[in-house]
Amino acid sequence: MKNIMRAMMASALMAVIGFAGQAMATELVVVSWGGAYTASQQGAYHAPYMKQNPGIKIINDDSAGTAVAKLRAMSQAGNVTWDLIDVVAADAMRLCDEGLVEVINHDSDLAAAPDGTTASKDFGDLIVSECFVPQIVYSTTFGYRTDKVSRPMSSVCDIFDTKSFPGKRSLQKSPLGNLEWALICDGVEPGKIYDVLATSAGADQALAKLDSIKSDVVWWTAGAQTPQLLADGEVIVGSTYNGRLFSLIAEEKQPVAMLWDWQMFDLDGWVVPKGTKNKAEVMKFLRFATDTQRLADQSKFISYGPARVSSAPLVGKHGKLGIEMAPHMPTDPKNAKTTLLTNYEFWADNKDELDAKFNAWLLK
Repeated sequence: MKNIMRAMMASALMAVIGFAGQAMATELVVVSWGGAYTASQQGAYHAPYMKQNPGIKIINDDSAGTAVAKLRAMSQAGNVTWDLIDVVAADAMRLCDEGLVEVINHDSDLAAAPDGTTASKDFGDLIVSECFVPQIVYSTTFGYRTDKVSRPMSSVCDIFDTKSFPGKRSLQKSPLGNLEWALICDGVEPGKIYDVLATSAGADQALAKLDSIKSDVVWWTAGAQTPQLLADGEVIVGSTYNGRLFSLIAEEKQPVAMLWDWQMFDLDGWVVPKGTKNKAEVMKFLRFATDTQRLADQSKFISYGPARVSSAPLVGKHGKLGIEMAPHMPTDPKNAKTTLLTNYEFWADNKDELDAKFNAWLLK
């Protein structure tokens, strides 16, 4: 009887220890953009990392679109609840300048390439800030419903042609991208866009062009919204990230086509917020998530180009569809005939001012 009691007590103790171990699992809150993009991160490195590290649980937070303002508020309150944030390059530069995110030693904090090339050389010029770890090269561009237009759209300026292409358009509720496209379609040479935008008159010119379609615009704040609006037939054309449109067209088989004209190239990557309570653990995860294989694996799930040079040769076929992914990348020559590279320094220096001007215009 005593032996049975001892066995029962031992079993109960082990259960308590096991429960305590589960309760002590470290939760890493990773902020990203939601939808197909977060799903690509989940498949490429969140899930594999958690499988290799049972004591880690990754919590996805889809607040990346408002991350700058929220992190500022958290830091001011002294209560940072995030561990890793996915941001565009310009926002990384702003957060770094404000001292809200950690400085990264790219060669000691990140994995080298398989051939021994240091991370800083492997990422190269894509490291636009000492606080930024590049992840993907992507573009913001347009998709349109092929069954709701009289002819294929071929120019970004078709967005402003409501006579030939009547119907609602979806645009991001942000000046970035919209101001550049507006100026291109108002006759400004692409090479002079940022010189013009740097003046108050230039911003006014862009907003005046946007005025011509303002009543036909549905504004979005999350990358998943335009694909849903297109699928539901609520808009005939809309801007979003190219990978979201790939998912809509290739995976969901919606009657949508890409409009690559003057796509806006941009970088996306990671920053570590100052004040995270899990810095040691999140740095281990960051090293894993940005190594050569993991960045190549992400391209199996979404059509974004990996930021490491060493990852490019490993880009292959879609993980489920079995189709070659290279032709669907924004950098493919047939897709990149007319492109505009986001001026990160310009937007890092001017985004707050242009945000204020754009938001005031929205209220008029």
